[in-house]
Amino acid sequence: MLEDGTYDALVVDATDGPDGTIALDVTILVGEHKGEILTITASGLGRDSLDLLAVPATLVVRDGEPTIELEG
Repeated sequence: MLEDGTYDALVVDATDGPDGTIALDVTILVGEHKGEILTITASGLGRDSLDLLAVPATLVVRDGEPTIELEG
């Protein structure tokens, strides 16, 4: 579990879910949690899962709940 904050991340894998969601495996790039891999389930991205591989991202954790902002 990550503490509340903002983390630079990179998508290392993306898998389509049966319900239109995408499971994103992201790795943290800097700081105390550097190298850790987390799986975030996202919906409404409007992007193909294969196109998300190696996309830089910002992971924001507030009140223990993560949200992800993808570049590009």
